[in-house]
Amino acid sequence: MSLTQKLFSIIPEVRGPQQKYLPFKTKIKWTLIILLAYFIMGIIPLYGLGENSLKNLDLLAVILGAQFGTIISLGIGPLVTASIVLQLLAGSGILKIDTSTEEGRSYFQGLQKIFSIFFVIFEAMIYVFLGGLSPALGFSPWVLVIQLIAGGILIMLMDDLCTKWGIGSGISLFIAAGVSLQIFIGAFSPLSEAAAASSNLPLSQKLGFPFTSQPPIGKFWVLIKSLIEGSISSALRAFATIAATIAVFALAVYIQAMKVEVPLSFGKVRGYGIRWPLKFTYTSNIPVILIAAFLANIQLMARLLESKGHAWLGTFSGNAPVSGIVLWLNGPNILDMLFTGAVNVLPTLAQAAVYALFMIIGSVIFSIFWVQTSGMDAKTVSKQLMATGLQVSGFRRDERVLESILSRYIMPLTVMGAITVGFLAAMADLSGALSRGTGILLTVMIIYKFYEDIAQQHLMEMHPALQKFMGEGK
Repeated sequence: MSLTQKLFSIIPEVRGPQQKYLPFKTKIKWTLIILLAYFIMGIIPLYGLGENSLKNLDLLAVILGAQFGTIISLGIGPLVTASIVLQLLAGSGILKIDTSTEEGRSYFQGLQKIFSIFFVIFEAMIYVFLGGLSPALGFSPWVLVIQLIAGGILIMLMDDLCTKWGIGSGISLFIAAGVSLQIFIGAFSPLSEAAAASSNLPLSQKLGFPFTSQPPIGKFWVLIKSLIEGSISSALRAFATIAATIAVFALAVYIQAMKVEVPLSFGKVRGYGIRWPLKFTYTSNIPVILIAAFLANIQLMARLLESKGHAWLGTFSGNAPVSGIVLWLNGPNILDMLFTGAVNVLPTLAQAAVYALFMIIGSVIFSIFWVQTSGMDAKTVSKQLMATGLQVSGFRRDERVLESILSRYIMPLTVMGAITVGFLAAMADLSGALSRGTGILLTVMIIYKFYEDIAQQHLMEMHPALQKFMGEGK
């Protein structure tokens, strides 16, 4: 037995179901259990935690599905990093794994678990020893590291459980759950801002309007309060935030449904063919995830450097960057500034333009890079389709013909889809939506994929009313 096989045998994993088909009720049950466990873990603080320098990094928390300062401070970061590294190694040909076979897939999944555990340990040490999560006086930093590692392993097992027994993957579920909770709190929370900053206030002071004069966090209640008090400016600000969130959701759903269909036929079965779909967002949300993670890491590095007295990347005042590179790579809330009269037109527009261009250009670069290295280019896809017996209708069976046809679609879709998702993410941030633009896009795409999977696999098991609702959307 090889060393890797020995490692695979000792890695903890969730045993899959014996039956090939799981009922919809079973999948829903386990998905809800995992979701509840995730939320509970998100409110358990790290024992012995002192200063939490990561608490204001909202963008990084959204991307990682993390709650900084709790035992899930690592979130899905190690799992995503391991997946990206392995896919890049396999797609570029550095790592020779044939994932078309059962043995190859099993080997790939085993390597992914090993990589995930490595990154769990590595990132836990980085967070603690670089000062992101500092131990309280009298506590060893290893107390925090061990808790972070335990939380990371639990997240890995919950992802495995969701993949085998639930709906979709745990990674997608945790991102969507975190962003949805953030949006719900930002829209409907009755608590005041003071309650968010302190847990020691009495209930009468925690609750905002209509119980006290303290403004609530939820923009819906802010809108009601502002209309009652006749504060048109505050009402417009709250309405603009809600409207921007709804608009981004609607546009994201619309582009998610856009696709190009390429007519293909089976060479050995005359007269039978299919229309193979290519989504407008060909690389899905990968480009905006990568560019957002890049920006989040710049902010993280800037904070850590500033805490050490080296403000090479810029400085912060509370949550907001005020100078340096991090200022120009941060999207200002233009609508809120316009309503409050705090906008300095030229500098603000210049900052917004730089941020939007960076998101769009970065998304395009990462999208092209991902297509070329992850096996989504025209040449690789044509080989895969030819291996299944498909060919272009009306042309002779030749891989070069299929590659030529696909190249007309794949690269334009790669660029245009990346431009669109980068633009949407930037506009959501600049308009002050209830969550980061990246988080909203991710959530819409994840929920849409959940909907497609449920409608495809479990439509006939549902209640007639729900069945009708799901069927109308197809």
